[in-house]
Amino acid sequence: MPPVISTTSGYRRLFALPGTRAFTAGNLLARLPMGMFSVSAVVMIAGSRGSYALAGAVTAAGLAATALAGPWIARLVDRHGQARVAVPATLASVLGSLALLLCVRYDAPDWTLFAAYALTAATPNIGGLSRARWAHLLRDDPGTLHTANSFEQAADELCFMLGPVLASFLTGTFFPEAGTLTGAALLLAGMLLFTGQRATEPPPRGRSRARSPLRSRGIPPLLACFTATGAVFGSMEVVTIAYADAHGHRAAAGAVLALQAAGSCAAGLLYGAWRPAGLGLGHCLAGMAVLMTLPWAAAGATGSLWVLAGALLVAGMATAPTMVTAMTLVQRRTPADRLNEGMSLVVTALLTGIACGSATGGWAVEHLSPVSAYAVPATAASLALGLASLTRAGGVRQEADSAATPLTAPAHGKGPAA
Repeated sequence: MPPVISTTSGYRRLFALPGTRAFTAGNLLARLPMGMFSVSAVVMIAGSRGSYALAGAVTAAGLAATALAGPWIARLVDRHGQARVAVPATLASVLGSLALLLCVRYDAPDWTLFAAYALTAATPNIGGLSRARWAHLLRDDPGTLHTANSFEQAADELCFMLGPVLASFLTGTFFPEAGTLTGAALLLAGMLLFTGQRATEPPPRGRSRARSPLRSRGIPPLLACFTATGAVFGSMEVVTIAYADAHGHRAAAGAVLALQAAGSCAAGLLYGAWRPAGLGLGHCLAGMAVLMTLPWAAAGATGSLWVLAGALLVAGMATAPTMVTAMTLVQRRTPADRLNEGMSLVVTALLTGIACGSATGGWAVEHLSPVSAYAVPATAASLALGLASLTRAGGVRQEADSAATPLTAPAHGKGPAA
């Protein structure tokens, strides 16, 4: 297997590495349901029980369970390998989805919905597993690893853009359980294809004696930035739905939000192919703080949903470069034998921020107005920039410390964090 590829060769050479196309196909199949499950669950539960409050509570409980279980599952992956842990964890998650479907279908007590949906927290972080493979394959080529991370971020955006659309189509065209059933099938098939590519799988590290990623230099400030960034996403979704509803176009809210994801997907692919010299996390966060004011200005100045859609498309372009740059820093600063755990902590921070942003955005809509509520994501983006500046989350000194030890550092954990 070629150890490195040219940083100027782009995506074609990236996927010339043996096995990369197969595991990428598998992770895309398995990742698509991540944007389907929550929408499918809400439609299925609300349609059967007549309560959006119950549907929201069930999905929120599942989100909390995922945030708690994710780092633990990732630690097992680092210790025992991807295939040995991800396959049984995926089976448990699929059983949870099927149990939820049956509980809804046969009118089981409400508490069973929470118990069944909590099982889906066993779903491995497929994006983290894929990024770990790229980090293993390209450990001697950080420039190309940047291209791979950019592709992974674009894939995240694409799946979260297409997932809700597919779920809405399935539940509306066929039957309410169709979205959950299809998502479970895609997740299992994709994970089996992904884990079947053993040649590209990072070797298991065994029990790590390295410090926890939470104690690694520079990781806590990055997690704080990820939490604030998650608040941008959570608040933007709630506020945009409320704004579209207030203008009599609630059905168009999904399409409008999809434009934000489309902007991020396009920016991620472009950022992977061409990275401006000297662009750091602070620059990306500053750009996001500026661009997130565009939806607020468009909503307040024009009152047009379509102008807002254009503003969201442009604002979304700040997301992928920020996430790629921050995720690269996490990979460099996390001990090599706890890499999946470190990236899972990122997901936990994002989920925490999304939950806080959703709650804050909802409060602003109720007590202020949908237009004024667009100040919430703009403020959250500014908060992320402020946290990065105060903590030097992307600072030169921390970056130098992190880069001093490569991703292939030994697992004894006596040296500085990778």
